[in-house]
This record gives sequence, structure tokens and C-alpha cells, in this order.
Amino acid sequence: MFSYIAGLLLIIIIIFLLVTNIRVVPQARAYVVERLGAYSATWQVGLHFKIPLIDKISRKVSLKEHVIDFPPQPVITKDNVTMEIDTVVYYQITDPKLYTYGVENPMAAIENLTATTLRNIIGELELDGTLTSREHINGKIRLVLDEATDAWGIKINRVEVKNITPPKDIQVAMEKQMRAERERREAILRAEGEKKSAVLIAEGHKESVILEAEAQKQAVILDAEAKKQAAIRAAEGEAEAIRMVQQATADGIKMLVESAPSKEVLAIKSMDAFAAAADGRATKIIIPSDIQGIAGMATSFAELVKDDKNGEKNKLINK
Repeated sequence: MFSYIAGLLLIIIIIFLLVTNIRVVPQARAYVVERLGAYSATWQVGLHFKIPLIDKISRKVSLKEHVIDFPPQPVITKDNVTMEIDTVVYYQITDPKLYTYGVENPMAAIENLTATTLRNIIGELELDGTLTSREHINGKIRLVLDEATDAWGIKINRVEVKNITPPKDIQVAMEKQMRAERERREAILRAEGEKKSAVLIAEGHKESVILEAEAQKQAVILDAEAKKQAAIRAAEGEAEAIRMVQQATADGIKMLVESAPSKEVLAIKSMDAFAAAADGRATKIIIPSDIQGIAGMATSFAELVKDDKNGEKNKLINK
């Protein structure tokens, strides 16, 4: 009976040891296993069995990306200005074995290495260069840390300078400088605006004068053109009137010639013309011989005296 109980207890102990030594490694983690105190294997994701009393899980390592925010570190620039800079390091464990056996305290080692590297970099820069060279500082720190941590199984992905805090008096001086720079830019912008406004006003006045002169020029041209057209139309009207009078005269003569008037008709017409001539203001009248014969007039000349004021004499000859 005792042996039966002892055998049952032994079986229970073996089953318990087997169950308790089954390990499941979750995602993004790795287990470093030692056998009899020496490194044996690195378990990745999945089911694993540990030999009881022989194998030991030395370290459980997370393969996710880690972030370390280091406290501000005092640094001195090239121009002897003391300031405080705090950094943020993003790293990832790539080799769990090296991470376990490479360095005693990896985080303290990274912090000290970051501080010394930061001091070396800032010591080569002046204050203004430090404030405007964040990317340069980040890149140099990352290169130095990544090269140093390869032996520790750590990959440095990024290094960011979080804050750069200069002394209070430097901050006050920088604020005054920035205020003066803003005022200078404001004055320049105001002067540029006034200059552009004056130029635009002058250009507007110039354009106005040019347009006014152009308008006056066009008005004079149009007025001259109108007068020219009016003179042309008047001349054409007078020419047309003269032409029509001459045409009427020619037509009358033509009709008179075509009618073949007799001597009696011509005598009567001559008498009418003589009467019309005598009725004018002429002082002398020469009567043709034909009319003298027809009228039986004895006298060839008749003198009439008029125009007592100026005594001018006009001569009219009718043929």
C-alpha cells in the first residue's frame, strides 16, 4: 500500500513538473534560456518545453520599440554658454542574447553615452547654432549611439532633442532681439507699403494725364475732321449749284437754238434785255446798232448820272 501511494505521488510530481515547465512565448517577445548556468537557446514565439532543474529562463526580452526620456543634461556651448538639453531615445532590441550578456545595465549605459555624446556635439557649436541645429544634433547622436549599442544587441532608431533651455538672461536677451527684429521688419514692411502706395498714386496720375491729353488730341482731330468734311460738303454743294446753273444755261441756249427763232423774236428779246439793262444802276449804256435800227432810235448812247455820294461810274456793254 505504501509503495502504491509513493508511486502515485511520484507520477503526480512528474506530471506537475512537466506541466509547469511548458512555456508559451507570446508575440514580440523572446526568452533567453540557460542550461546548467550557460547560454543554451533563445526561444521565439511559440510553445517550448524546459527541462526541469536543468534549464532556466535567464531573461524575458520585449522586441517592441522602446522609448527612454532622459532628464535634462547641462552642456556648455563653444561660446561658453551653459544650457540644459533633454533628449528622447527610441530603440529596439534586435539580439536578445547580446542584450542579456552584453552590458550589465543597458539603459544606464545608453543614458551616460547620450550625455557624453551630447556634450561633445554642443561643445563644437555656438549658441545660435545650437538653437537652429536640432536635426544635426539628432543625427550625430543617433550615429554614435547606434554604433556603440550594436555590441549590446540594441538598434537605435531615432534620437530627438526634446528641449533646449538657455539661461534666463540669455532668454531675456533673445526675446529683446526678437522684438527688435520684429519691429525692424514691421518698419520695413510699412515703408515698402508707403512706397508702393506713392508709386501707384503717381502712376495713376500719370495715366490720368496721358488719357486726358489723348482725349484732347482725339477731340481736336475729330473737330478738324468734321470741319474738313463740312468744307468738302459745302464746296461740293457750291460746285453742284454752279454745275446746275451752267447746265440750265446750256439747256436754255440749246432749246433756243433748237427752236430757230425769227428775227422779230430776237428783236423783241433784245428790247427786253435793253430794258433790263437800263433799269439797273449803270451810268453808261451802249445800245447795239441792231436795236437802234429796229426801235428807230436816233441816239446811240444814253448817259445817266447817278450815285451822288461816290461819283463812281460803271460801264455796261450789251451786245
